[in-house]
Amino acid sequence: MKALKPIVISGREVLPLVEGGKGVAVSNGRTSGSWAAAGGVGTFSGVNPDSYDEEGHVRPPVYRGRTRRERHDELVAFAITGGITQARIAHEIAGEAGRIHINVLWEMGGCERVLDGILEGAKGLIHGVTCGAGMPYRVADICAQFGVYYYPIVSSARAFRALWKRSYHRHRTWLGGVVYEDPWLAGGHNGLSNGEDPRQPQNPFGRVLELRRTMREVGCAEIPIFMAGGVWCLREWEDWIDNPDLGPIAFQFGTRPLLTQESPISDEWKRRLVTLKAGDVMLHRFSPTGFYSSAVRNAFLEALVVRASRQIPFASAPLDNCIMPFSVEARGRQMFIDPADQEKALAWVAQGLSVPLRTPDSTLIFVTPEDAATIHKDQVDCMGCLSACHFSNWSQNEAGGTGKAADPRSFCIQKTLQAIAHSSDIEHELMFAGHNVFRFGEDPFYNCGFVPTVKQLVERLVIGD
Repeated sequence: MKALKPIVISGREVLPLVEGGKGVAVSNGRTSGSWAAAGGVGTFSGVNPDSYDEEGHVRPPVYRGRTRRERHDELVAFAITGGITQARIAHEIAGEAGRIHINVLWEMGGCERVLDGILEGAKGLIHGVTCGAGMPYRVADICAQFGVYYYPIVSSARAFRALWKRSYHRHRTWLGGVVYEDPWLAGGHNGLSNGEDPRQPQNPFGRVLELRRTMREVGCAEIPIFMAGGVWCLREWEDWIDNPDLGPIAFQFGTRPLLTQESPISDEWKRRLVTLKAGDVMLHRFSPTGFYSSAVRNAFLEALVVRASRQIPFASAPLDNCIMPFSVEARGRQMFIDPADQEKALAWVAQGLSVPLRTPDSTLIFVTPEDAATIHKDQVDCMGCLSACHFSNWSQNEAGGTGKAADPRSFCIQKTLQAIAHSSDIEHELMFAGHNVFRFGEDPFYNCGFVPTVKQLVERLVIGD
């Protein structure tokens, strides 16, 4: 195994080992501060980060606004307070060692306001901003204003080129690096384009090489690329280290920091990690963002799969094949379905799935009255956690909506991620994970239930394992 050489990231020489920023309180000040103290780059999440009361207990966000817009403003304020809190914790642990970054999602609700507020309130404590889930053109302007480095997350050279032409060429001084996130292997939301087959993963080397060539064309030859998604141990990436074709490379770890003593996830979640097998992570499109994302197959995800399978086309008036009148709603609203689908629909109703819910694609899904009530409540309670939400049809634009019907095939992502981050229920909530998560159960480092500290994990990574 080649010796790891320090690399300059956010103005300081550090190990080329970066903690991935996992959203909604899963990467926090304690994990990022510990990672930075161990010599790498720590990253806490700016997506709904926790704040605490006087006794150190997590202060759950309570929304009192009557309208979505009012609750959205509350959410932004909660995020700013939490982000400043986590930045202070990280700095206290790391001191002047290492570097501290914050990770935000461009498509999260109020991203620009949140980032402005956190960087203003935590001046000097945050050295870099990583940002993906969309095309973050404005992140360069915001970071340059505060003298903080920015790190766009992309999954192709084409995406970086578009960002460079639109915005980044004006702020090349503060471009600290580019995060290449493998869209087939990374956990959470992935950057698969419509032209890429989710079933046909591509080798990251060629895609990163193309990214480096694009960066060289615009004068960014020595700016580091962070390889993210699918990185477990560096022995498997040795040919990337000191490779002149790739230039400066750092490696980002999102999955492995989950299983550390500092990780804030529940003990139940940690125990589940070592039981997962290859194939237990699903790349799916149920997220209300509209992006592909990867999560563990559990009861929550399976319920979404089954719900979407109970789906038939309909029309409000006789149209094409939809000519059979059909109505089971309390108000007796009549719809028209394909006669070939009538038997299925009646069978679902007989099973207690008596509420057909309309989707934006002119289809009906069949759910129980209890599930219909939960879906409706979650949509009504929306607090605008995304810039645009398929599930609730919220948008932070002036109209306050996407212009499309709410999609009951999706879910409230704020609700479920808050729940899994702050409870022991790992079966009925969304559990994001990278596709290499099954390796916890195969890696001898974790034998006999061993859970390392962040420092022990970083030491393990340095030797290639």
